[in-house]
Amino acid sequence: MVPLSQLWLPILLSAVIVFVASSLIHMVLKWHNSDYGALSNEDEVRAAIRKGSPAPGQYVMPRCNDMKDMGTPEVQQKYKEGPVGFLVLGPNGAPNMGKALGLWFLYAAVVAFMAAYVAGHTLGAGAHYLKVFRIVGTVSFLTYVGGSVQMGIWMGKPWGSVLKDLLDGLIYGLLSAGVFGWLWPR
Repeated sequence: MVPLSQLWLPILLSAVIVFVASSLIHMVLKWHNSDYGALSNEDEVRAAIRKGSPAPGQYVMPRCNDMKDMGTPEVQQKYKEGPVGFLVLGPNGAPNMGKALGLWFLYAAVVAFMAAYVAGHTLGAGAHYLKVFRIVGTVSFLTYVGGSVQMGIWMGKPWGSVLKDLLDGLIYGLLSAGVFGWLWPR
């Protein structure tokens, strides 16, 4: 067993490298730009939503209070007419990128911490690079991609977008695994 106190450097460095890789993916490669379409009547949709003054939050349409409601003719008609969708609304104003980037870095650090926890309890000091790589890579990959797969299943996120997220998670997992394998205590 390796105590977490001996893994602070790979935890921190892994979070930094994932943060940088993510920045390159989104700002240089921009392979996620095509994940978000524009509505042809965006201004009208924005006006209709603004008219209802919804609070920031997560919404679904049509909305059913109970699974029994889904079978009623009224709700079935709403599904037939469409649109059917999920909507996430943030607060008005420009997005706070500083806060989002800070939270993303914190998330990367938590993922690295959890991977360190599992690897530290699974492997001993001096473990072979590939054993460390396999454990940390698997934990990191699964943590980075799990939410996107759920969004594809339950929220209708396009599978092409989910596949890009899986590729992102694979890259982040491999980078994390490499850092931990390199800096694993001897």
